[in-house]
Amino acid sequence: GPSGIEQVATLAGVSQVVSAVVGAAGLLPTLAAIRAGKHIALANKETLVMAGELIMAEVARMGVTLHPVDSEHSAIAQGLDAGRREDVSRLVLTASGGPFFRRPDKDLATVTPAEALAHPNWSMGKKISIDSATLMNKGLEVIEAHHLFAIPVEQIEVLIHPQSIVHSLVEYRDGALIAHLGIPDMQIPIAYALSFPERLDLKLPRLNLAAAPNLEFQAPDHQRFPALRLACQACQDGGTLPAALNGANEVAVEAFLAGAISFTAITGIVTETLRCYARREADALATILAADTEARQIAKALVDSGFGS
Repeated sequence: GPSGIEQVATLAGVSQVVSAVVGAAGLLPTLAAIRAGKHIALANKETLVMAGELIMAEVARMGVTLHPVDSEHSAIAQGLDAGRREDVSRLVLTASGGPFFRRPDKDLATVTPAEALAHPNWSMGKKISIDSATLMNKGLEVIEAHHLFAIPVEQIEVLIHPQSIVHSLVEYRDGALIAHLGIPDMQIPIAYALSFPERLDLKLPRLNLAAAPNLEFQAPDHQRFPALRLACQACQDGGTLPAALNGANEVAVEAFLAGAISFTAITGIVTETLRCYARREADALATILAADTEARQIAKALVDSGFGS
């Protein structure tokens, strides 16, 4: 249970903790590890989505490092090494678009969990696969990037890039765009987070640009996939709204996987939950956890009422 995970995350003699627990369950053990002086390789974006300001303040207070494992944030971290932070004009997160990028709107309500889990480029767990299909995952990554790199959310953009070869970009004020390219294999960013500042000699195929497919980039369609816009708005409004957004989304995704709601109802339930939820200042861990609980209760009631079934 939770206390066991926290015990593992704070074991004496451990210098670095990989936080890869799925969802909000990763927050407390990650925080415990930081407070125990452990360096963090973060694969649990919900930790920063829910409590980004608190987490980054504790990282600074304890003098530990936090290296992102997500391929997009690893790419940005490396792109930021190319210049001064004050010269950064924007961050660009790339997204594959998920399995339904080219699916007609009229068919989205009837997609099955099996279809939504079939990501075209990455092999991932169920929760993140569904989030990628709705583009909520990219919205959560925007919030994560906002806290990780201390960049206003207004300076973070998303581009659909179906080939998943350009993992993200950093733009500087002189117009230079620093892009990180590589094959879509999570071993690369995981190894980088674990071995930093060294690089491991990974026995992986190399990216052959001459043989690579044409690289496409498109702006996201917020009408078809409103989850990205929802997440960015929650980040702008701040307080406990990102925690509420995340809690409602976890409930909705679980309901979809169980066959209780339709695919399009996932975002509908998150939208309705945020409409019913009253924002608070995220000034204490207890307040953040209470927001998560309240949002889950609202979302669960919506599922039980037949919303989106």
